[in-house]
Amino acid sequence: MFRIVRPYLFDLVFPSLLFLVFGVWAISCAQPLWLCIPFAWILLPPVFDLMLYRPGKLFWLLLVCLPLSTELNITPQLGLDFPDEPLLIILTAIVILRWIHQPNWAPYDLVKHPLFLVLVIYMFWLLVTVLYSTEMILSAKYLLAKTWYIFPLVVLPQLLLVQKSDLKRFALCLLIPMAAVVLQSLGRHAMYGFSFALVQKTLAPFFRNHVNYSAMLVCLLPVGWCSWRLTDAADSRRKWLLYGLLLGLVGLFFAYSRGAWMALLGGLVVVPVIRRKRMVWVVAIAVTAVVASSAWLITDDRYLQFAPDHDRTIFHTDFSDHMRATMELKDVSTAERFYRWIAGFRMLAEKPVTGFGPNSFYLHYRSYTVSSFETWVSDNPEHSTVHNYFILLALEQGLIGLILFCMLYVGMLFRLQDLYHRLQDPFYRTIALTVAVILVMIGVINSMSDMIETDKIGSLFWLCLGMVIWLERKRRGNLE
Repeated sequence: MFRIVRPYLFDLVFPSLLFLVFGVWAISCAQPLWLCIPFAWILLPPVFDLMLYRPGKLFWLLLVCLPLSTELNITPQLGLDFPDEPLLIILTAIVILRWIHQPNWAPYDLVKHPLFLVLVIYMFWLLVTVLYSTEMILSAKYLLAKTWYIFPLVVLPQLLLVQKSDLKRFALCLLIPMAAVVLQSLGRHAMYGFSFALVQKTLAPFFRNHVNYSAMLVCLLPVGWCSWRLTDAADSRRKWLLYGLLLGLVGLFFAYSRGAWMALLGGLVVVPVIRRKRMVWVVAIAVTAVVASSAWLITDDRYLQFAPDHDRTIFHTDFSDHMRATMELKDVSTAERFYRWIAGFRMLAEKPVTGFGPNSFYLHYRSYTVSSFETWVSDNPEHSTVHNYFILLALEQGLIGLILFCMLYVGMLFRLQDLYHRLQDPFYRTIALTVAVILVMIGVINSMSDMIETDKIGSLFWLCLGMVIWLERKRRGNLE
């Protein structure tokens, strides 16, 4: 009798009493955080079991949480993306401890992969920039965050993706929650008459603004297309994937994000580029255009000719006016980008080798701005950065950091083009093409923003690196 009653007391009665005691205490102290203790008592055992014996389930949970995560401010100075960032930290600890305890646990060919070696060199250089940083504590936090993104998102796919069904699950874990976010956003947006000015109100708590939302959405459209393409025509689920794609396109349209629309165009353009093996030419043309235009603007201070009219750079509540202002370079967001890009180039000129250090732009850029480019939003209450990831890398991590990252990024694109033409199975060729499209979209988005440092687009980028390495290992026959 006692053997029957004892588990009942431990599993039900004791947690109930614990909740009652801390509930009363939380009310009396007016501190609701005390209620976390009884929930932790219940949740910690299964979480510990997952960490120790089934880390793969935590990885799938992480993918589901990526579109659903929200920004949580613990203190005015400390915040995290919840719940995906805690999951990333836990998975990183698992990978490191497991790797130390069982050195053969991670595949040896992963460590030898050229892209992985470039990544290791880049991380070492990042450590150097932290040591020379003007804001060492902030830079050290950046390095830690970068570490817990890379370990689970690059290493774990090599171990958890074995069969084709795993890749299908991979896609669905991202697509289903994103579809739910799009549905709720469109429903709320409809109540506002699909107003351009009010689109932000429909995205909380999942996304900070329509730019982050549209960036995640456009990067998952290729995943939806890939899933639809690889699903048998006789499978009844195929039509639901098509409905999901149409839903995503509608959501992208009503997100009213110029950058995401340009990214979609870039993704469509790269498909024939990959198929015709023209990636080298595209990269060469892009680099030449960037270098030539930058040199032309800098020479004789020609960039001053494009200084905006402070009083005419406004935020438009009508989207057609917004697009017209963009074409005329009178939109406030476009003008503000010029303001910060100029500051970024001037910062780079002062510290071209090690840069100012990761996470340091906001604290130092004011003195490098040019007042003639100032707009009425230049007070920057959001503490946002330079709005171009490549410029941000250069000014914070020096030209060496920029070169190493570009080697990694362009190397991924070249490898994917090669994989597309070398892989024999159409299933894996389609995946290689999909990853390439996502990478190009991320590149286009980050030419106008710096979203690789966000949890959603940053996670997709590092997952793309993991998939490139995984596909190459598949081609070489190192996977079952």
